[in-house]
Amino acid sequence: MSDHQTTIPNPFRLKSSTSLWRLLLRVYAYLRPYWKQTCGAYLSLLGILGLSASIPQFIRWIIDTGIEKNQPEVLTWSVLALLGLTLVKGVFNYFQGILSETASQNVAYDLRNEIQKKLTQLSFSFHDTSETGELLSRAIQDVERLRFLTGRATIRILDGALLIIVTIVILLVMNFKLGLLVLISLPVLVHRAFYFGSRFRPLSLMVQKQLARLTTAVEQNLRGSRVVKAYAQEPAEIERFEIENQHWFELTATSAKLQAVNMPLLFLISNIGTVIIVLFGGYLVIKEQITFGVLLAFITYLGQLVEPIRRLGIIIPAVAIAGSSAERIFDILDVVPDVEDDPDAKPLSIMNGHVRFEQVSFSYGKQTVLSEVDFEVQPGQIVALLGATGSGKSTIISLIPRFYDPTWGRILIDGMDIRKATLFSLRSQIGIVLQETTLFAASIRENIAFGQNNAKEEDIVSAAKAAQAFEFIERSPDGMDTYVGERGITLSGGQKQRIAIARVLLMNPRILILDDATSSVDTETEHLIQVAFENLVKGRTTFVIAHRLSTVRNADLILVLDHGRIVARGTHESLLTTSKQYIEIYNRQLKQQEGAI
Repeated sequence: MSDHQTTIPNPFRLKSSTSLWRLLLRVYAYLRPYWKQTCGAYLSLLGILGLSASIPQFIRWIIDTGIEKNQPEVLTWSVLALLGLTLVKGVFNYFQGILSETASQNVAYDLRNEIQKKLTQLSFSFHDTSETGELLSRAIQDVERLRFLTGRATIRILDGALLIIVTIVILLVMNFKLGLLVLISLPVLVHRAFYFGSRFRPLSLMVQKQLARLTTAVEQNLRGSRVVKAYAQEPAEIERFEIENQHWFELTATSAKLQAVNMPLLFLISNIGTVIIVLFGGYLVIKEQITFGVLLAFITYLGQLVEPIRRLGIIIPAVAIAGSSAERIFDILDVVPDVEDDPDAKPLSIMNGHVRFEQVSFSYGKQTVLSEVDFEVQPGQIVALLGATGSGKSTIISLIPRFYDPTWGRILIDGMDIRKATLFSLRSQIGIVLQETTLFAASIRENIAFGQNNAKEEDIVSAAKAAQAFEFIERSPDGMDTYVGERGITLSGGQKQRIAIARVLLMNPRILILDDATSSVDTETEHLIQVAFENLVKGRTTFVIAHRLSTVRNADLILVLDHGRIVARGTHESLLTTSKQYIEIYNRQLKQQEGAI
């Protein structure tokens, strides 16, 4: 297995500006299919910018012409025109918001689909070393940050930067001295906004992470409620949650205080600048060097600079964080699966179920799990795998459906190297029933028919009957439509296993992989499961991780494994006379079952 897939890069390492820009450009490339909405949003932005720059000038003209020159009719229609311009600006704002949000939501939609597709396609080796919570965080929180970046964040950065530049130019052209006064107060505003952003953004991330911890705590308590109650840990869990909740409260309180101080301070700085402009501008008005309309336009321009500066202070630090989110997402999307279809792969049609392992070895990283495993299984035979924990039994059954690929050697099914077969054709003809049964939060019918979307009702019922599951299904509140809950929580272990057997029977595979452990069920349920197993294995090549004496007695071939090697092979009777290892396993695990058979 390749190391690059099993090691997830540190998502919080610092990056050079070059790599950050490369990541951001890759993110923005997701806007390409939605260029019409994106262009519409930015054209609306230009319209808003033009109106933001011209409305104060129009107000100046209204005052200087309509009021100071005592022209009521000019005042009337110009005010109506001003109202019209305000409405047009509102329309531009509407289209900018809805178009940019539509484009960015589509980016998030595409990214989530890509992540889901990738996670589904990635090999077991990736999932073996990945944390579910971490992957969920990337698929939800990190994607949401990129949605914000490609939508409102970029719009607001451009809007704020262009508005500041255009406003400064207009003010200097209108009156150079007053314009310089604005420039004196502007750096103070910018410094305060960016100082706030540099503190607020990391704090808001801490709030989000702590909220995720709270959510995880609730989810784990709900999922493990039975264990919590069984061990009388309710007070401890309540206290543990209260500690996390208190931390979240302190973070949100700090965030609220920071915002409560920053906004009034920004407005104070802005108002001080306004006071200076009013003082100096009023002096110029008295000296008749500028008109009152010009002074009012200056004050209006200064007032409309506060909000974009504040936004830039918050949003620009978010760009670096979005770069980190982009790296975390692309770390997943760029992983090359260890197991994938060969370019020349062909569909495999398993007609007989003949399986052969040829000098198969497998290493997980530096750890050797299987060494030169070599055996052959004839069509319809039952193979029992015996050995201590870690001997390689689970690895052998994982190699057959290509959950992993051998490090050395090859596996043939009906004479074809399974690496030359398409994964879909291979896995769709191999049925797997393990002790740890996975059911979905759906109806019993949907769980049995999982993977067989066009299954007929009579076939589902027949499979349930053959799996000895139909009787308890009929007794369920809604029969086949009974909802089984998350992970089948409403069903017993034996019931879940029989539904899994029904699922495989409906699938009708040529090769079976089973775990016949039934230690956690009562005698009656164990008998039903054994009958279901017997119905299942008829005419099929079957690999069984054996725990029962009846299984090894009925096996056509028993493979005894130890530290990744086959140390003995044969039938039950032959191994009792030829294999010391088998006799030890028999005496330790199987002999006590003699009286029950």
